[in-house]
Amino acid sequence: MAAGKSALIIGASRGLGYALASEFLVRGWQVTATERTPSALHELGDLTVETVDIAVPEQVAALRERLAGSAFDLLFVNAGTNYTTDPSATFTDVSTEDFVQVMVTNALSPMRVVETLQDLVPETGTIGVMSSGQGSVADNTKGGFEVYRASKSALNQLMRSFAARHADDPRTLLLMAPGWVQTDLGGPSARLTIDESIPGVADTIEAWAGKGGLHYLDRQGQTVNW
Repeated sequence: MAAGKSALIIGASRGLGYALASEFLVRGWQVTATERTPSALHELGDLTVETVDIAVPEQVAALRERLAGSAFDLLFVNAGTNYTTDPSATFTDVSTEDFVQVMVTNALSPMRVVETLQDLVPETGTIGVMSSGQGSVADNTKGGFEVYRASKSALNQLMRSFAARHADDPRTLLLMAPGWVQTDLGGPSARLTIDESIPGVADTIEAWAGKGGLHYLDRQGQTVNW
């Protein structure tokens, strides 16, 4: 149990974010979780629920004001969208509007949240974002889901830039790759259930607390190739 530990999980109304909030509650953490619209988060029990659309900077700034005076051992940003469930679809198949939406949701907005809320995390804390193994440039040998891959690679690059700008920051920075999971995003054919993925993600987050630096890791705590 992690008595006294606190987590702020952004984007927890469903899927991986919801499961992560539930997992940390079970582990004894104090959890504050956000939703964009009313969700099942309120049924989880003893947690604080905040409302924010991370694609709207003014709402993120307002959340920061509401949380003034709070401190969290973990800030974790979960966000994910894809314009298609067809793995063979390429960047030539996507409209400019859909491309922008995927990039804003998966890369720009999560990093804006990190930038805005980072000062709520003390020097011993962890800041993490939900990346993907598909964000790896080196491991992209088969293609597929091109725009989604590009958005997660962009997220990784932005997080690396954030780390470079805060080179003396002792906090741990994590890019988490949960695996291909059966969610609305991952689809029913995904290799892993949520119960097979999220406990490992939580284990890795806890294991890397206090180690400092930027790490791109899978649910088993193994380094993912950039």
